[in-house]
Amino acid sequence: MAEVTAQLVKQLRERTGAGMMECKNALVEANGNLDEAEVILRKRGAAAAAKKSTRSAKQGLIAIEIAPDAKSAVIVEVNCESDFVARTDDFQSLAADIASQVAASQAETVEALLAEPFVKDSATTVGDYIKTKIAKVGENIVVQRFERLAIDSGAITSYTHPGSQLAVAIVLKTNGEATHEEFLALGKDLAMQVAAADPKYVRRDQVDQAHLAKEADIARDRARNEGKPDKILDKIVEGRLSKFYEEVCLIEQPFIKDNSLTVTELVKQKGSVVGGAIEVAHFVRFKVGETQSGEEAAAE
Repeated sequence: MAEVTAQLVKQLRERTGAGMMECKNALVEANGNLDEAEVILRKRGAAAAAKKSTRSAKQGLIAIEIAPDAKSAVIVEVNCESDFVARTDDFQSLAADIASQVAASQAETVEALLAEPFVKDSATTVGDYIKTKIAKVGENIVVQRFERLAIDSGAITSYTHPGSQLAVAIVLKTNGEATHEEFLALGKDLAMQVAAADPKYVRRDQVDQAHLAKEADIARDRARNEGKPDKILDKIVEGRLSKFYEEVCLIEQPFIKDNSLTVTELVKQKGSVVGGAIEVAHFVRFKVGETQSGEEAAAE
């Protein structure tokens, strides 16, 4: 049997908010496996509803560049070693330059991007330009990831949280007036919603089926452990999955500025204002340090 250390118990408590002994017992039952222990706690109803973000040692910021016509955009994460460097004008300028590079580029990977001529100085590559910044600030700098967004009929808007460590770009489709003030304000509000509520999907049909099956299994076993009769388990599971959808699907969430409305209802209201149906097509939410891969992209 795997040793259940105090560190493992602490990690599980940070993930779930459950009590120390509950965490320890779940880890013993799961033979030290954190993921399995978390599922055990959730089935028992012991895990706290509130989610906690995993801390990361990485620093840096998120940069977004939206085209003047709002039909395309890029979002980029650039990492450094300290918050002090991340807050400097020089680093912020670098991140903006990288976003401009991605917008002008056809590169699909960070490695390909680093090998390209730099848009502001074709005599050097992006990777070599970053190396000059590394020499200047005395810290390693990594282009962690990037993503491009595009739309034909509609617009892309964004929200960047103060400090630029969390940012969202969101794509709204419409056959109405995409330049309408209310339409653009809706995009900004929904980007803020994504930043605050952290949905994983736009709507139900995008939910990963394995994820859904796992949630249904947890809900069923939890209900059994609560002593609920078998004949009503399906109804209970259905109700708990509705709550799950509300947590993970943007359009089913209560609107953060007016929780008497769902996002779906808000979008419908705004559609009547701009003269055409509105659809949330896609969003991208980047938070500094939430991914741990990509060290190979470091310009050393």
